[in-house]
Amino acid sequence: MASQSANSEGAELGRFLRARRTQTSPERVGLTVGAGIRRTPGLRREELATLAGISIDYYVRLERGKETRPSPAVLDSLARALQMDDQEHQHLRELAARYAPEPPPAPSRTVRPHLKLLLESLRPNPAYVISRSMDMLAWNHGGLALYAGLEDWPAKHRNLARYLFLHPASRALFTDWDRQITACVARLRATAGTAPDAPDLTNLVGELLLKSPDFARLWERYEVTGRKPAQKTFHHPRVGTLTLTSQSMQLEGTPGQRIGVYTAEPGTPDHDALLLLDMAAPAAAPTREIPQTSP
Repeated sequence: MASQSANSEGAELGRFLRARRTQTSPERVGLTVGAGIRRTPGLRREELATLAGISIDYYVRLERGKETRPSPAVLDSLARALQMDDQEHQHLRELAARYAPEPPPAPSRTVRPHLKLLLESLRPNPAYVISRSMDMLAWNHGGLALYAGLEDWPAKHRNLARYLFLHPASRALFTDWDRQITACVARLRATAGTAPDAPDLTNLVGELLLKSPDFARLWERYEVTGRKPAQKTFHHPRVGTLTLTSQSMQLEGTPGQRIGVYTAEPGTPDHDALLLLDMAAPAAAPTREIPQTSP
């Protein structure tokens, strides 16, 4: 079990380094490229090893997953050579640090009662609790209704990444759909990289790789820095166009769960649209929670 974990972690570290290397041009890092055709996209292995001050043999072992315990100094040198930003650098450190004999337990999918009350208290602002794999675990009415058509899927199938890539309504809902899916994949890449064998993540990724060419294309790029915009514009079939400010927060005491909230300034047309969306709920509609299944 320990050797399998090491191989998995090393392979993930190697995939990340290879993706960053092939997407970094020699010109970007100050190398002069001579005449002729380069067969390798981005940097060659020996070029990166030289820039980072490590041997080509050692770098090849890293990229092939045969070396799983690089020192912090080596990681910092590679990050500098590849001009990684802070988030990519941190992701590199996390991948190198995850040598463990047993995988960590799956995060809880149970939403605590006081959080469900919190979701209701936030109305008419749409709000929901999601898992690390972006499953919707609990929501108030607006939190579900905002994603047009999502309520038509069974509760166990409701997942924001699945919605973006596979639901026919998602492209019409977001004018910046390309930006939304890029940020979504980057977030999943960062999460899956630190738990590469977790079933909740591997099952979702496997499904999307099979069903969505757009997801497969973005997944191959291995970007982990995509951030969703602070504001999102929705072209909602029921209440029209509205621009909302989004906020996502890690929930204290519940690893892997986050709460997402959308707000609009009271008195604005966007807030009026939220009121209309919330009013469509039946009287005293309860906060919903995804049914729990046995592990």
